[in-house]
Amino acid sequence: MIGVPSEKWGETILALVVLAPGESASEAELIAWCKDKAAGYKAPTVIEFRDDLARTATGKLQKFKLRQPYWEGQDRQVN
Repeated sequence: MIGVPSEKWGETILALVVLAPGESASEAELIAWCKDKAAGYKAPTVIEFRDDLARTATGKLQKFKLRQPYWEGQDRQVN
């Protein structure tokens, strides 16, 4: 999950999801699951399905690379 710009709230949560082979899920199902497991304000407002995520050689996510396209053209990476 990463923070992305939002006109309404300044920033909102975007979940980047890579589904396991043969699995399927909808955006609404995943958001509902998150709201069931945690507080509603912690749940993502948008789900984006991807084939893979940027990782380092040791397997850690490179969040700065994942955030970059959403924050291009912004003076700061916080609203």
